[in-house]
Amino acid sequence: MFVDNRYISEDTWYDRDGKPFQPQVHYCVGGATKLYGAALYRFRKEDFGELRHHDGISPAWPISYEQMEPYYTRAEQLYRVHGARGEDPTEPPASAPYPFPAVSHEPRIAKLAEDFAAAGLHPFHAPCGVMLDEADMPYSACVRCATCDGFPCLVHAKSDAEVLAVRPALEHANVTLLRNAIAVRLNTNSAGTAVSEVVVQRQGAHESYSAEIIVVSAGAANSAKLLLSSANEKHPKGLANGSDQLGRNYMFHNSQAVLAISKEPNPTVFQKTLGVNDYYFAGEQWEFPMGNIQMVGKSAPEMYRGEQPLLTKLAPTFSLKEVAEHAIDFWLSTEDLPRAENRVTVDGDGKLKLSYTASNDTARDRLFSQLRSLLSHLGMHEHHLIPRWAYLENKIPVAGVAHQAGTCRFGSDPASSVLDTDCRAHELDNLYVVDTSFFPSISAVNPALTAMANAVRVGEHLLDRLGRDGG
Repeated sequence: MFVDNRYISEDTWYDRDGKPFQPQVHYCVGGATKLYGAALYRFRKEDFGELRHHDGISPAWPISYEQMEPYYTRAEQLYRVHGARGEDPTEPPASAPYPFPAVSHEPRIAKLAEDFAAAGLHPFHAPCGVMLDEADMPYSACVRCATCDGFPCLVHAKSDAEVLAVRPALEHANVTLLRNAIAVRLNTNSAGTAVSEVVVQRQGAHESYSAEIIVVSAGAANSAKLLLSSANEKHPKGLANGSDQLGRNYMFHNSQAVLAISKEPNPTVFQKTLGVNDYYFAGEQWEFPMGNIQMVGKSAPEMYRGEQPLLTKLAPTFSLKEVAEHAIDFWLSTEDLPRAENRVTVDGDGKLKLSYTASNDTARDRLFSQLRSLLSHLGMHEHHLIPRWAYLENKIPVAGVAHQAGTCRFGSDPASSVLDTDCRAHELDNLYVVDTSFFPSISAVNPALTAMANAVRVGEHLLDRLGRDGG
């Protein structure tokens, strides 16, 4: 997975300077959830309002946290989220407890949680989507193995969209799954008011499909590409692009995967059980938000192959095997801000260009420094907090598209948004975009649960539109 890039698409995208790169994107049934770390956080209540950051403003959403909350609860139930309410001081109000108890810490991570607490912080059990029954492990689907975060689950025990959403849907006679097909264009009726057909490329030929309602859910970059590639006489800038916002405001988090070297061995297998949000909205002597600290999947020697900066930093004190045995791996996530110039465009040959300039670098660096300042209190070597490039092996930050969002933001004003508050295109009555494209802002926590909750919300709207007893 980390050496040979198995399952990563062979796509070639281009950065703002026209340089080609291979995006770290996976086209699987179930989408990116097949390989995600199953960290299923709610956005904070404040994330739905306007937030002032060091580099600018994170805009308010056109719906409130209170409107999304019932769907968060339903999504947590559908995706079998484990967690513990009341541990995270930034936690938003919830109408129900987590459906399953928090995943327990293994001993070294339990000690890390104690050390964070002794340093005055509020560590919490990270919300996690796995089909785990720790009270009856012989009959548990999840076995807490090392190949979870960044891997497909070999026993189908991760709460991914294929196992928990697609497979149950396929049990219905009126659901068909078409695999190995690429959606290349959406055609509209002559008036340009509705999508009349979806054109796909499959087995070397083009096929077309029509339906009363069309839902696009291809990921922020590819949803924008599909709509831009579908330009016609009525929509010369791309479908639903009268606002000129289609493709703009791309976000993917200002994140860092880092490892710290523990003085004691870290034999943890299932490491992604801990989070810290004490710096989410502000920090020590810092009035601006910094972001979220959470664990990432446990690293292994094979993941370090070719990472010369890491080798140079540690040699000859540590061998790669010793690094892995003592490594504690963190994921630091800082909110990047929506900017119109950060955008997806498509050239005349259909090539996707992703122009992106990072924002909030100072906040990201502050969060890194904050964690580094704690190392001596956490039983670690205080000078060994090292970038871990396993998630971004080609060292092109823009290639790390796992948390991509934006490009089709929703809003109440058609002049400044692509979609309305039901995620329907302002300009096409039967076109919906239901992935993370609709996000006006990305917060500093993983976007998956918010995408899931919104899918439940829009799905309910579509049932009402079609008629619950018909359609």
